[in-house]
Amino acid sequence: MAEIIRINNNTWRIEDGGVRLFLLAGEKKALLIDSGKNTPHAKEIAESITTLPIELLNTHADPDHISGNGSFESVYMSPDEEEYYRSRGGTGTIIPVQDNDILDLGNRPLKIISIPGHTPGSVAILDIHNRVLIGGDSVQDGNIFMFKKHRNMSLYVESLKKLLHYEDEFDVIYPSHGTFPVYPEIIKNLIEGAEQIIKGTAEGKVVDMFGTLAMLYKFPYAGFLCDIPE
Repeated sequence: MAEIIRINNNTWRIEDGGVRLFLLAGEKKALLIDSGKNTPHAKEIAESITTLPIELLNTHADPDHISGNGSFESVYMSPDEEEYYRSRGGTGTIIPVQDNDILDLGNRPLKIISIPGHTPGSVAILDIHNRVLIGGDSVQDGNIFMFKKHRNMSLYVESLKKLLHYEDEFDVIYPSHGTFPVYPEIIKNLIEGAEQIIKGTAEGKVVDMFGTLAMLYKFPYAGFLCDIPE
């Protein structure tokens, strides 16, 4: 059963068995960020928290982030994610969001930052006034899935380097997995680890992930699950 945890007067995290959703409220409406792994009733959960109209945004379309999408007629999402989303059975109308778009919930502007790599259309959300970055799966201290189709490690590194340009605009990061919260210094660590994997200098071990063999590269700050090198 999902656990609702209040972060502050207008922000909540919803813990859903290893994945994390967020509900952000403004003066006019609220935004649910992702809809979980085991929460087809994610909209009902959000409606139990606020009486404001609720919209949905997906950071990306991995299955553990879209279980409750069917309750919404539309969803904000990068157009680069649509093919992957539909291949996962994703429904509803996609309202495209682009890099640097602003979604305003009513005196609560949110900036969209395109960060492809983990998936083709992964995005981060900068909660401008609160100085918070919501990083999806891309910025966390757990094991980051970078194996099988749709993952691109080089693009991922480029996206993390892009986030460094925003470092003076946020003080804390809300990740979808792992420890809550994490802090900006993790971004440089993730870049370092990912670049070691690309160069072939990182040491990994083969693990079984849901019936698929992957290479786990474990660093002190996070892990990466990647395709086994040929």
